Amino acid sequence: MLPDALHSLPGPLLSEPFRLPFWLDAAALFLFALSGALKAADRGYDVMGVLSMAVVTGSGGGLLRDVLLSRTPLVLAQPGYLLAVAAGALAGIACGWRLRRTWGVFELSDALGLAIYCVVGALAAVHAGLSFTAAVFLGTVNAVGGGVLRDVLAREEPVIFRPGQWYAGVALVGSALFAALVIYARVPSMVAGVLAAALAFGLRLLVIRFDWRTRPLAPPGPPAAASPAAKGVEA
Repeated sequence: MLPDALHSLPGPLLSEPFRLPFWLDAAALFLFALSGALKAADRGYDVMGVLSMAVVTGSGGGLLRDVLLSRTPLVLAQPGYLLAVAAGALAGIACGWRLRRTWGVFELSDALGLAIYCVVGALAAVHAGLSFTAAVFLGTVNAVGGGVLRDVLAREEPVIFRPGQWYAGVALVGSALFAALVIYARVPSMVAGVLAAALAFGLRLLVIRFDWRTRPLAPPGPPAAASPAAKGVEA
């Protein structure tokens, strides 16, 4: 189940606590941490680099969510969460080369993690008595925040900023459905959570299967001309 700290938050919009099995939450942390470890291994980082990237990717979204809610991060309050992150990092170090051969399975797992975490983030906002818009925002941040931090630390442009397969949009849809069902339709939070996670998971699988992609709003401009100083260095 989710820690008691989450259920103690004010939640006038919820008629009952939404209880998520701890193993499911930990599994999402494990999978995101594993993706960070694989990213670091691909870039040739050492053991500490791989561990650091796994921690940031696995717990980054939850840390951003809890900072925005001005509360103690759950990943620090519950040792089990850090153990899940550490397990993901160790799995990436020990058998990352094998996991690359089963990328389809990993994408399925990542889709499940995304679906879980967009609901968890929206749930935290609803427990705090925040608005629909805030719930959608927090759900999306919770789902994609770790990946954004991972790309920044790897000195890459975050994936969600570039045209490509729908990812943040999937999290936004799942968060919006959960918040709308709970806040406006007064659907029990457990039912809303299952429906929203199922929609996000299914939508993400469809995106992968049919390669649905976003497009740039305008063609990229010409590369910037080199400055006179730079030209002098090249000469």
